[in-house]
Amino acid sequence: MNFLKKLVNKHTLSLASNAVMPIMGMITVSMLARNLSRADFGDWILFLIAYTIVNFSRSGFLQTSLVKFCSGAKNDRALNVIGSTWFLGFAMVAVVGILSFVTYFFYKSDASTDIMIKWFAIIFLSTLPSSIGLWVLQAEERFDRVFILNLVGQLTFFISVVVLIALHQTHFQGVIYAYCLSAIITSLVTIFAGWAKIHAIRNKSWVCVKELVNFGKYSIGTSISSYLLRGSDTFIIKFMFVDPSIVGIYYLPQRLMEVIEIPLRSFIATALPAMSAAVHKNDTAHMTYIMKKYAGILTILLVPLSIVAFLGADMIIDVIGGKNFANTAAANVFRIFMCFAILLPVDRFFGITLDILNRPHLNLIKVFLMLVVNIVGDFIGIYITHNLYGVALSSIFTFLAGILYGYWMLKKNLQFRMRDILALGFSEIFMVIKDLATRFKRKTDQVES
Repeated sequence: MNFLKKLVNKHTLSLASNAVMPIMGMITVSMLARNLSRADFGDWILFLIAYTIVNFSRSGFLQTSLVKFCSGAKNDRALNVIGSTWFLGFAMVAVVGILSFVTYFFYKSDASTDIMIKWFAIIFLSTLPSSIGLWVLQAEERFDRVFILNLVGQLTFFISVVVLIALHQTHFQGVIYAYCLSAIITSLVTIFAGWAKIHAIRNKSWVCVKELVNFGKYSIGTSISSYLLRGSDTFIIKFMFVDPSIVGIYYLPQRLMEVIEIPLRSFIATALPAMSAAVHKNDTAHMTYIMKKYAGILTILLVPLSIVAFLGADMIIDVIGGKNFANTAAANVFRIFMCFAILLPVDRFFGITLDILNRPHLNLIKVFLMLVVNIVGDFIGIYITHNLYGVALSSIFTFLAGILYGYWMLKKNLQFRMRDILALGFSEIFMVIKDLATRFKRKTDQVES
């Protein structure tokens, strides 16, 4: 029982929670890819890209601010921050709603575009309570509830898609309905469970709203730039290649990178509140230790995962994409992605450390620099290779640029060396292995005696 309690901790719960979304999301995407027409699947991808950009704007503007200012704060301060976040969340919904309303009546296009515009603001409002609830739970380090909430969201959408397939209603509009229904159910669960703390809106203050805006104006740019960093490849491929199917061939390996995002998101989710609390105590040495520890452990753990994914790329693509992606460049593109996957932890932790140190403008510059390197690298890669491999290879230089800039900026404020990250990572993993071996030996000795 004691072993089980130690096994089920905030780290494993965060890992499980962050695994729910990409794994079930990948299964759902695979089902849609196999059952939607190519046109409807393309419309769904386009809607997801557009919605994700707007949703990233909201999370970039509010999530980091809420977690930063709530972690380790007293109850009155926490309610003040949460209430102000709710106020800004509703303000953003109002802006998106007005823009959607005006666009729907004055911009006429094809039926699928009309559906996107009509449901955009509705879905954006429907996801607000669940989004704020997840951020509050992250700040409170209640990763058991984060797991439940993510499970509800993904499971309801998965079941809705299964029902659509069973009823032979797998078309674009049906998928939009399913997505909206899932968002409403998840948000209702969040509200009635009290996790979103919607009552805190009466505790909002203009001082706190201004504080969140001043911090968020940089993090929103970072968030959008981060998404554009991933989305720029898609837009450039669509512009540079005549065959529209090339976009899907590149999109699938990109989506499969969620394999790497699973541990990365979980480590960040557990590290962010601890790092923020350390800064509140003016203990930058401990914050640096946390950054090095998590980035180092994750980098080392990603090596075997990347090797397995590299070797099994063909099988993975066949299972997820089916016959539409067999014998295409998708598997080799995925292999290239796995080669630079080990750079992601250090790059990501350098970014959140800049945010935690209240230097979000430097993180914005870092991500924008990576975006420029990526765009230039894509065009150079396509010019040299005349295929998708050039686009994928340019990502290596993109993340190297981000790491070098982040290291340069952090060295001005923190005392650490790049090799400290790997050294601490190896040390922490060795300590865990040694502890497990000791426990196993003790259990064995007890059984024998």
